[in-house]
Amino acid sequence: MAKAQKETPLNKQYNEIKAKYPGALLLFRVGDFYETFGEDAIRASKILGIVLTRRNNGGAHEELAGFPHHSLDNYLPKLVRAGERVAICDQLEDPAAAKGIVKRGVTELVTPGVSLNDNVLDIRKNNYLAAVHIGPDNLYGIAFLDISTGEFMTAQGNAAYIDKMLQGFSPAEVLFCKRHKQEFNQLFGGKYHTFQLEDWCFGYEYGYDQLIGHFQTTTLKGFGIEALPMGIIAAGVILHYLRETEHKEVGHIGRITRLEEEKYVWLDRFTVRNLELVYPQQEGGVPLIQILDQTVTPMGARLLRKWIVLPLKEKLSIEDRLNTVEHFLENEDLHDTITQHLKQIGDLERLISKVAVKRINPRELVQLKKSLKQIGPVKELISGIINQEEEKSRKAGKKQISTQAVEILKKYADQLNPCSFLVDKIENEIRDDAPILTNQGRIVKSGVDPELDELHAISYEGKDFLIKLQNREIERTGIGSLKIAYNKVFGYYLEVTHAHQNKVPADWIRKQTLVNAERYITPELKEYEEKILNAEDKISAIEYRIFSELMLMAAEYVGTVQQNALVISTLDALSSFATVARKNKYTKPVISEGNELDIKDGRHPVIEQQLPVGESYVPNDLFLDDMVQQIIIITGPNMAGKSALLRQTALIVLMAQMGCYVPAKSASIGLVDKIFTRVGASDNLSRGESTFMVEMTETASILNNLSNRSLILMDEIGRGTSTYDGVSIAWAIAEYLHNQADCRPKTLFATHYHELNQLTEDFPRIKNFNVAVKEVDNKVIFLRKLKPGGSAHSFGIHVAQIAGMPQLIVLRASEIMQHLEKDHVTHEHKKRVKEIPKNNFQLSIFEPADPRMEELKEKLSLVDVNTLSPIEALLKLNEFQKIVKK
Repeated sequence: MAKAQKETPLNKQYNEIKAKYPGALLLFRVGDFYETFGEDAIRASKILGIVLTRRNNGGAHEELAGFPHHSLDNYLPKLVRAGERVAICDQLEDPAAAKGIVKRGVTELVTPGVSLNDNVLDIRKNNYLAAVHIGPDNLYGIAFLDISTGEFMTAQGNAAYIDKMLQGFSPAEVLFCKRHKQEFNQLFGGKYHTFQLEDWCFGYEYGYDQLIGHFQTTTLKGFGIEALPMGIIAAGVILHYLRETEHKEVGHIGRITRLEEEKYVWLDRFTVRNLELVYPQQEGGVPLIQILDQTVTPMGARLLRKWIVLPLKEKLSIEDRLNTVEHFLENEDLHDTITQHLKQIGDLERLISKVAVKRINPRELVQLKKSLKQIGPVKELISGIINQEEEKSRKAGKKQISTQAVEILKKYADQLNPCSFLVDKIENEIRDDAPILTNQGRIVKSGVDPELDELHAISYEGKDFLIKLQNREIERTGIGSLKIAYNKVFGYYLEVTHAHQNKVPADWIRKQTLVNAERYITPELKEYEEKILNAEDKISAIEYRIFSELMLMAAEYVGTVQQNALVISTLDALSSFATVARKNKYTKPVISEGNELDIKDGRHPVIEQQLPVGESYVPNDLFLDDMVQQIIIITGPNMAGKSALLRQTALIVLMAQMGCYVPAKSASIGLVDKIFTRVGASDNLSRGESTFMVEMTETASILNNLSNRSLILMDEIGRGTSTYDGVSIAWAIAEYLHNQADCRPKTLFATHYHELNQLTEDFPRIKNFNVAVKEVDNKVIFLRKLKPGGSAHSFGIHVAQIAGMPQLIVLRASEIMQHLEKDHVTHEHKKRVKEIPKNNFQLSIFEPADPRMEELKEKLSLVDVNTLSPIEALLKLNEFQKIVKK
């Protein structure tokens, strides 16, 4: 409300509350409505599609928009998804009992990253709040919190690592320092809802104190983050933000974990995008997660999404997952039975979080009970299987892999806690058909509280009593038309028409005279009326007390239920892998410490599920290592399947290192620590970057972050510029990848530059392959089979023809191509390709085996460049040149 005019008490109250939450859209409770005013009203009306009105407020016009308070759950999600921070201002006292203006206050500030509202959250995705701290020397801190589950993580690293984390976790909201706005936007901006905080929040001591204060510890060593100063700052900012948004009940955030860079495969943001792991690039596309996610619990779905963007690179951890999947496949009855139990488990993580923040309702408490009831049977089921397997092993000696799987399942069984006391307590006290609201009654079962049982009898059996009273008085007085009724003014009364007025007993008290009737009360009726009217208030108070006591008791189980949720989600994700493996005929990969990647009959997990009925995917073999076949140059026509082959190789590796079976006849995977992709073409015009600039930026990111266990996929490098530019860049990149002294990254290089086939003659670990086609009657049939040797044709004009290009253009293009190829295939052209100068820039001039180089090295080490005159420099250069020419 504007302050220009004279303020009313309500205006003043609104302005005071609004000033405390700048930038937030304030929903101000007035009676049965949430109202918005001024700029808030304009924004709300546009987002919600509600009517915007104006009112005369002390001579000034002011915008106004609102909706019924009971519709909050319908409108709040729309505001939050639009990126609004919404301050919910409620009435803090009963308006009927208030003296003067009703006391109001903000009970919750809901932001895109901080919400417990089921209608705002997606049950199959985490809703992360992230904080990014920009530190010195290219060192950054990042932290993630999902307040709806209590998951809290932190990490630190360079800008590329932070960018990768943001891309993988897709936070709903990102906090950063106002002072670093320009740098943040340059590095990470444009993709997230953000909120800026003041500089003082981003201090190390402040962040450290926030964390040890929350966890009630003296150090952070027990969480493994003591050596992450930038990460500690980011995590402290998140806790600060929770207080600022009125989220003070945060007991379910019981620990903070370190996101260990060395534990997971490096996937930069380009790779996560290009491989379509969790989101499709094109509308209507299918990401990998849509194929792999057959989970049956919300926790399992969220965990599997995390596994997809954080594949493992520790052999033992990967094999633990693979062995459990194998055990499920070998024991189909066990798998099916566990799945049936899992289907009956609700969202344990978010339900117990609501207990911790005191926002769970009676119906959700019943859901928590029903979910926990399945923990016992799952534990017993796994324990029973373990006992059977151990007995079999003792008698017959089962293969080692099953023994390992049994050990893993045994660990899961030990970690499950049925929470029997809590389950029994809820079972005995809360009705199975309990309502959502605590003031609606019918929450607590009979037999829990004697006074409550009596009040229930009065409240629910009151109608029967009144009917009995009415019948008794009819019989006593002989007034057949006598009726008992109720209104707010007089309460319960007996109504008699004037025709029967002479039959009214002397002990009735006249209360009201009507045109055709008289209304009476009796001491008995008023006594029962008082009981009935007071019963509902008393019932509400007693039930709320019992419910609150039960909720406090349940809060003692937060850590235990969170542990159950973690085990259940893990079992669910591994069960999902088994379901997909059985359905899609996947194979268990072999994980090794070597550098070989050997795939037999590999298939693309997504494309094979999208083929028309009756059509099958053409599988392909692929072998890469660091000794014989490090780089494969793949040539072949458009639409032949080069890009699919590149992507399926990366997806098979990723699936294997997630602990999932893979679409192949067999696969031996030498552990990969980084996967890089450069595929597709896109502009970033908002930053002034062309397609070619984006391509070169992504390629530079790859070449600057190589390791010996990297897997690189490059598709059509250099296509965004002229032919000679493109060939030169692609050629130089292939050479560079081959000649790295400290690492030999395994590389698939798909290209239309057939000149690159020449590379195999000069570089022993570069091999040529092509995707086969067959020409029949001037038509091209795509065989989609990878075979040794290079291809000399791209068949681009044929692809244009089948795409529907006008025939005149196709014919003219063929004519032009034939003319150009006359020169292109000449002996002179082939000679020029073969005579491309050899790569000398990597020649080591300090090779000790060459005495000339030793002499040159010694003389160079004696030169003081800072003291040389230009003439002296030229003389020295001439001297060095003579040494080299000896």
